[in-house]
Amino acid sequence: MHPPDTPGLGERIMAVVNRDPLTAPHALRNDALLAAATAVLATAIALFTDGGRRPDGFAWVLLLATSVPLVWRRRRPLLMLAVVVVLVGPYHALDYNHMAPAPATYVILYSVAVTGRPLRTLLAGTAVLGISVSVMLTVNAHEALELLRISGWVIAVLFLGVDVRYYRQYVAAIVERAERAERTREEEARRRVAEERLRIARDLHDLLAHSITLIGVQTSVAAHVLTADPERLDRAAVAKALDDIAETCRTARGELRTTLEVLREHTPAEARGPLPDLHGLKDLADTARGAGANVELTVRAEQVPPAVGAAAYRIVQEALTNAVRHSGRDDVTVCVRVYEGEGALRVDVTDDGTGAGTGTPGFGLVGMRERARSVGGTLDAGPCRAGGYEVTAVLPLGSEGAR
Repeated sequence: MHPPDTPGLGERIMAVVNRDPLTAPHALRNDALLAAATAVLATAIALFTDGGRRPDGFAWVLLLATSVPLVWRRRRPLLMLAVVVVLVGPYHALDYNHMAPAPATYVILYSVAVTGRPLRTLLAGTAVLGISVSVMLTVNAHEALELLRISGWVIAVLFLGVDVRYYRQYVAAIVERAERAERTREEEARRRVAEERLRIARDLHDLLAHSITLIGVQTSVAAHVLTADPERLDRAAVAKALDDIAETCRTARGELRTTLEVLREHTPAEARGPLPDLHGLKDLADTARGAGANVELTVRAEQVPPAVGAAAYRIVQEALTNAVRHSGRDDVTVCVRVYEGEGALRVDVTDDGTGAGTGTPGFGLVGMRERARSVGGTLDAGPCRAGGYEVTAVLPLGSEGAR
C-alpha cells in the first residue's frame, strides 16, 4: 500500500499524460533514456525476427542512428522526423530487416502529432508513408504491399498523438478556468474585506466624531456654568451637563463595542447587531438639543429598506455633529421624508450658522457621500444663499437602496 500522500501508479501515469511535453521536468534526460531503450528494442528485433536481410556493419550504423534524433524530439519534431526518414530510407532500400526501425519511427511520428497541429500531422504522416512505399517499390513490390497493409499502425500512432494533444488542451482549459475562478474568489474576498474595512472606518468616524463633539460641547457648558458666577452656582445645570456627558459616554461605548466585534475572527457576521434606522433620529435630535442646539426634527417615512435607513441615520448624525461643532447654539432643521414620485428618501439638514464650512477639513463630508453612494444615492452639501449650511441627500428606495 502507498502512503496517503504518495500518488499511485495510475495517478503518476495520468500526470505524465497531462503534462505539457515542452515544459516537463528532465525532458532531455528522459528522452535520452527513451532513445537508448528504442535502440535496444530495434537491436532485438533485428536479431530475432525475419523480414529482410540480416544487418551488417553499415546497417547497424543506420539502425542505431535512427534512435539518436529522439533525444531532441520535443523541441524540433519535424526536423528530427526528417533526419529519421533520411536514415531509414537507405536502410530499407538495401532490404535490411524492415521491422527494426519501426520503434524509432513510431516514437518520432507520435512526437510530431502530440506537439503540432492536426494538419501538420496529416501532412507529415502522408509524406512518411509516401516515401516509405516509394522506396519499398524499388526494392520489392510484395514488401511495399505489406507496408501498406500495416500502415494502420502508423495512422493509429498519429491519431493517438492528436488525441493526447487535444486531451492536454482540454485539461489545461479546465485548470485555467479553475485558476481564474479561484482568482475571482480571491478578488471578491479582498473586495469584501476592503468594503468591510471602509464600513468600519465610516462607523467609527461617525460614532467617535459625534460623541466627542457632544462631550466637548457639554463639557464647555459645565465649565461655563462653573466659572460664570461662582457665587451663584447653578448646581442643577452642572449636574445635568455631567449626566449628559456620562450618558453620551455610555452610548458611545456600547456602539463602539458593537462595531469592534466584527474585527474579531470568531465573531460571525450576524453578531454585528441591528443597523441604525430612522427610529433613532429622535435620540440624535435629543442629544444635539442637550448640547445646546435648537433642533427641529420632521420624519415622514415609515417602511424603508434597512440599508437606506442606516445611511440616512448616519448622514443625519454627521450633519448634526458638524452643526453642533461649527454652529454652536444655532437653529438646525432636520427633515426626512419619502417622495413617492421620485421613489426616494430625501434627507435635508439645514442650520443658520457656518455648518461645515469652516475649521479643519475632515472625513465627515467624504463619509456622508460614501454613505449615500453605498445605496445608489447622491449627496450635496454647501452654504445656503440666505446664510447657514445645508446638507441634502437623495437615497433611492428601489433595488439599489434595498440591497
